[in-house]
Amino acid sequence: MSKHDIAHSEDALGSPSSRGGKGRSCVRHCGRFWWAYVILVAVIIAIVVPVVILVAVPKIAQSKLDHAKLTVDGIAVSNTTPNSYTMSINSTLRSDGQVKATIAPFSGVMYLEDYEPHTPFVRINFPQTKSVKLQTVNISQPIQIEDMEAFTRFNTWVQTNESLRVTIKGDTTVKVSGISKNYGVTFRNTITIKGTSSLNGFKGLGVTDSAVSLVPDARGDNFKGRVSIPNPSVLTLEIGNASFSNLLEGRDIGTVFIDNLVLHPGDNNVSMRANITQAPVLAAIQKRPYCQDGIIPFELRGKNVSNGGQRLSYFADALSVGSVTTNIDIGSTLKQSLNLTVACGPAS
Repeated sequence: MSKHDIAHSEDALGSPSSRGGKGRSCVRHCGRFWWAYVILVAVIIAIVVPVVILVAVPKIAQSKLDHAKLTVDGIAVSNTTPNSYTMSINSTLRSDGQVKATIAPFSGVMYLEDYEPHTPFVRINFPQTKSVKLQTVNISQPIQIEDMEAFTRFNTWVQTNESLRVTIKGDTTVKVSGISKNYGVTFRNTITIKGTSSLNGFKGLGVTDSAVSLVPDARGDNFKGRVSIPNPSVLTLEIGNASFSNLLEGRDIGTVFIDNLVLHPGDNNVSMRANITQAPVLAAIQKRPYCQDGIIPFELRGKNVSNGGQRLSYFADALSVGSVTTNIDIGSTLKQSLNLTVACGPAS
């Protein structure tokens, strides 16, 4: 290998003298321009830190809020009047708890997610919450009905659907632990709740312990019994005094009353009374197939709802949308109340 080749190879690898020269040159450069590097670092910090605080942190906070899960354990509508009521909500808020933050109290709205345009049916004040893994959020406040049509629609959907999606939305601020600034965020969470289903035409309604009288009482009632109303939802509704048209074979034969009705989650067993025209019932019970087992199907359709002597249109209109057919053992009722035995005549 030639001397020229060896020298070239050494230059490529860097001789001790050349490395020492470059090191001393770097030290001299830093010694002369240290102030420039300090300024550069300060500029970077001045740019990056505000960007993180003003841009990254709010996005992280909003993302954490978006992924939080709200579970509604119970909703109660009580103290119902024509234009107001009290709404109580028991709920649980879950998050990963990784970002320690405080969410400020805010005014939020609730609306049906699957009805366009989204129209709030209630405005609720939500309390301050923390971004912990599990937190109970309970609310109870008097409500003035701002949009009667929207609130009636909500009640109708509750009573005519097996389930419905409700969105809770509101603008608030969040304060991340260690940072003094409050960041604007939007709380938006869509929950799925079961409809009352029992009021879905009072589906599953059953009448037991029925009694009939040939002479009406002071209120004109000649039929009484117990009504079983299943409610698989988390809703408690103070409905009040509800009345229903009672139809037999498509003919209106009277009115059924359920007084002071408060519908709770689970099975509800309440008293009922009715003022009915008995002739059509006595005629029907002698016909096949009713005379064979004594059971007659009656159709009930919502007629009116009042509480404290005042009509509640948002419940009355919702109940009038659907109807339900319930089977009543009239044969046994006549036997127990009047000692009448029903028998079928000769088959025609």
